[in-house]
Order: sequence, then C-alpha cells, then structure tokens
Amino acid sequence: MDPESVESVDRVPHGSDDSVALDLSANCNPVVPGGARSAYDRAFEASRTYPRDDYPDFRAAAADYVGCDPESVVPTPGGLAAIRLAMGVTVSPGDTVLVPSPSFGEYAREVRLQGGVPAFVAQTDALDADPAGHALAVLCTPNNPTGDLPSPERLDAFHERCRAAGTPLLVDEAFLDFVARDSLAGREGVVVARSLTKVFGLPGLRAGFAVATGHLAARLRTAVPAWALGTPAAAVGTHCLRDERFVHETRERVVAERAHLRDGLEARGFDVHPSDAPYLLCDVGADPAPLLAALRERGIALRDATTFRGLDTHVRVAVKTREATDRLLRTLDEVDGVLD
Repeated sequence: MDPESVESVDRVPHGSDDSVALDLSANCNPVVPGGARSAYDRAFEASRTYPRDDYPDFRAAAADYVGCDPESVVPTPGGLAAIRLAMGVTVSPGDTVLVPSPSFGEYAREVRLQGGVPAFVAQTDALDADPAGHALAVLCTPNNPTGDLPSPERLDAFHERCRAAGTPLLVDEAFLDFVARDSLAGREGVVVARSLTKVFGLPGLRAGFAVATGHLAARLRTAVPAWALGTPAAAVGTHCLRDERFVHETRERVVAERAHLRDGLEARGFDVHPSDAPYLLCDVGADPAPLLAALRERGIALRDATTFRGLDTHVRVAVKTREATDRLLRTLDEVDGVLD
C-alpha cells in the first residue's frame, strides 16, 4: 500500500442493513450449510493456540472446490482480502489497472490505495479491452451489480491476450458459486479471488482465498500476513466447502427464485437487467431515493445502485426466499406511484 495515497482515498458504500426486517441489499445466501454451527463450536478449543499457518485442511478443501492444486491456494480473511493481496503484489504507484465499470467499487479503491490509477472500461467492453501496458486487469464473474457472466470462450480469449501482453489477470469469482461454471483457478498469469461469504451465507466469518500459480503464487504466499485465517473461519470454511449438495441445491433454488423475482419486478414496470447472479439490477427510470425511503419505512432495504459508477436510476435486489420476494412485491404495490 502506498502511504502517500491513503488520505486521498474514500470508503466505498456497500449493501447490508440489519436495522430493517427484510434486507434485500446484500447478496448473501439466506441459508447456511447444515453442521456449520457445530463446526464453529468445535473450533473453540483449538482457537486457544495459533492455527497452522499452512492451513492444510482448508487449502485441500478449497482446491477440490475450484479444481486446482492445494499449493496454489492462499487462505485470506474474505474475498476482499484476496483482492487487496493480489493488487499489493502487482500494482506500484503510477501504474494503471484495467477496471470494469459499473462494477464492485472496491477494485478502484484498492488500486488507488496502491498509488495506482484505475483505467475504467465499460463493463460490457471489458473483454475487448487491450491489457497491454497495464499492471493488472480486473474482471468480476458474474459482474456486480449487473449479473453479467461472459461465455467461457470470451474469458479464455481475454486470458490469452493478457498472457501475451504480460499483464496479470485478477478474476473476482465471489458469485461464481451460484453458477455451474468452471473457475479460472490454476490458469497461468491469473489470480482468482474467492469468498465464502455469499454462497454459504456467512459474511461475518471472513473466510476466502486466492488462487495463483508460479511467480504470482510465490509473491502471494510471501505477502500474505501470518495466520491470515482464524481457526473458526478455517474450520467452518472447510466444512462448507465440502458440502457439494448444499451448493447444488442453492444453485437450483436461486435460478427458480430469480425468475420469480424478475417476473414480479417486470410486471411492476421495472427494467430488469439479465443476470446469472443472486441479484437483479433494475432501472426504475428516476432517482430511486423516494422508492428506497418508502420501502425502508416499511422494513425493507434494497441496494441503492446509484453509488456504482455510471448508474443514476438503478437499484439492486437480492434473490432470497419466495416469502421475501412476495413480501417485497406486495410492498411495491403499496407504494406504487412514489416515483411519479
């Protein structure tokens, strides 16, 4: 991190609001794997000593989960920590980094904290951008907040152009768990950032990992802080990563509930962006502040997506349970006309 840049960098707003009865602003699974609480409790006694810094069980589970060698896995306290670690070993003051827009605001923030300069490219054009001359290129698959997921062929082609240009590629796969799609983990010149927050519904656990090979992997292993993952996080993370049935059932449920949510929102006049993620980006056609306020008064929080670069009339709605969606749709009927 560049000390000279810290004071000029602001915090980034995020979803999640526990002050309301129904929080649809954060994209976390409303269900957690069975046995997760027991795994947490069992880790208490082991937490009285330092964890093994090589985290063999967690790394083995993570490697099986994404299909890579355990030696390529670097445990981190969440996906964002993996993103910071990747940027910390690739970006120097004055470097430029290809950053999609609109996308997760922390990418640009982390670039700036390293003293780098975000080179924004429209998210829809990111895979056609020239990576040459940049210290790093960033992708989010599926993209947050739009939910776009490029085809494997387009991802492969962009990866090859990054390799040819000598530009490392950082791929944030925080929401890829919700899709039956192979990870880019283990590819040459790629750092994959994974989070256990979303699909396993445990945002406060702070467990995730980076995956890289060769020189990049060596740099990540050198730079990662000692004991980067707490014992409970490693134990619960290992347990969750082994629960293939839970992930499969979650994917099936999200597909069904996303379609139900989409139908309801479109029937109420929302312009809904296509999505492969557990959320839908909606253009409400006006400043969404009155709608957000009216819903909040009734105990429901949506994500104000105007905080994303280039979005002025949008909200993002998380896919949760059928009951949550139906409550939102009934409430939208109650506040109909608030945007007129």
